[in-house]
Amino acid sequence: MTLALFDLDNTLLAGDSDHAWNETLIARGAVDRESFAAGNDRFYEQYLAGTLDIFEFCRFAFAPLAEQPRERLEAWREAFMQEIIEPMIAPAAHALLQRHREAGDELVIITATNQFVTAPIAQRLGVPNLLATIAEERDGRFTGEVAGTPCFQHGKVDRLHAFLADHHDDPDAVMAQACFYSDSRNDIPLLERVGRPVAVDPDPTLDAHAREQGWERLTLRAGAQPVTLD
Repeated sequence: MTLALFDLDNTLLAGDSDHAWNETLIARGAVDRESFAAGNDRFYEQYLAGTLDIFEFCRFAFAPLAEQPRERLEAWREAFMQEIIEPMIAPAAHALLQRHREAGDELVIITATNQFVTAPIAQRLGVPNLLATIAEERDGRFTGEVAGTPCFQHGKVDRLHAFLADHHDDPDAVMAQACFYSDSRNDIPLLERVGRPVAVDPDPTLDAHAREQGWERLTLRAGAQPVTLD
């Protein structure tokens, strides 16, 4: 069994679920439209630039979760899945995942987006293992704080090592054989630690790095099957 790791946003999804969820909160009237929209866009630009302070972003993104009853959030999330996420699934994502299932690989989605948003997405994609940033909960409500290590940049490496230590006798050997699919410059720390790094519809920084390192480059947006980029 080989470990097959997948980033979520702009990799298996042709879009960003974190940014889109915050837009849903705006549309639902859960936040101040003007100020929250400006913050959402500002943090997303920082993410794309590789300069995001993940703790600052989490405080911003988790505050609305703490202000709403869990039942309401879950109802909004169900509509979000149907209206936003379903059309966002990259055309060839299912084919790529199925290829690894048929090979008997262990599938894991590893994403900076919080677990509340991404758990039903992983379920929809049929991926049994999810490593995501965790919004702290107490007595059935979100607190607005982060629980543990955010699953972002080097934090992804730390979270994955902890996962492997719990599930495998030789985590280093698993990492040496693992593949990881990602679009983002923020995932270079983890891409450099796996045996088979794959850049999927990469951002310009990752694209240049992947070319320099001779990594595989794919698109999942050109049709029903993954296509190798020239």
